[in-house]
Amino acid sequence: MKRKHNWTVAGLAVLSSVIWFPLFYMAGQSFMGNWELIQNTGAVLSGTKGRVHFALLPRFPTLSPYVELLLDSPGFFVMFWNSCKQVFPILAGQLLLGMPAAWALGRYRFRGRSFIMLLYMILMIMPFQVTMVSGYLVLKRFQLLDTHLALILPGIFNTFPVFIMTKAFAGIPDSLMEAARIDGAGEFRIFFSIGIPMALPGIISAMVLGFLEYWNVIEQPMTFLKTKSLWPLSLYLPNITSDKINVSFAASIVMMLPAVLLFLWGQKYLEQGIAASGLKE
Repeated sequence: MKRKHNWTVAGLAVLSSVIWFPLFYMAGQSFMGNWELIQNTGAVLSGTKGRVHFALLPRFPTLSPYVELLLDSPGFFVMFWNSCKQVFPILAGQLLLGMPAAWALGRYRFRGRSFIMLLYMILMIMPFQVTMVSGYLVLKRFQLLDTHLALILPGIFNTFPVFIMTKAFAGIPDSLMEAARIDGAGEFRIFFSIGIPMALPGIISAMVLGFLEYWNVIEQPMTFLKTKSLWPLSLYLPNITSDKINVSFAASIVMMLPAVLLFLWGQKYLEQGIAASGLKE
């Protein structure tokens, strides 16, 4: 039995290495000088002649890519703050509008509820390419194109966080709600004192997943934003020239750090959110 367990652990380790290896490789390349990086992978990355030499670790480690990115690249910081201006208002709006909607859909039974849930699911699985033209026309009609609101407003009304929070609110035992009503608590008191605390793992899960989605969004800003000074950080990497390949690896690491740190912080909430869907009285 122990031997079988060891084989299982070994197999899982091999599978996980497939995911982690590209990240380790990217981190190693970010500490390489540009000349060493071109010498190793220039045949692929910059179109130079020769063979590709695989090197996980740099022979001559240097911090010059990070120095150039953080000290000599003002465009990087402009796009970084653009991402903050776009992502955090989206998450705040999803909380402000999404939680009451999810509470109503998760806790109340009313005429048309099933249709609304079906509509939410259709909108949730519908790719951006399907709604791109209609969204563009609506934003143009309201003169919101080429502004931060062109990304913020559609993100606020995204149906995915409402769907997740609805499941979290629906998992709250009815006995708690009935006991609160017997004690004289009103619906608003129940929502703030029982609903939000007990559904907090699902709410945080929705926010973590929303941050990961909008921090890395590419298609929406490319479609709705024409002025480069409004572009988010996700569009910084495609604009790095081939003679600064090491800077692109460094930018990838820096851009990935907020998402990784947030995921590590919210991992327990994600697990609790999944477990909460099976909560029973």
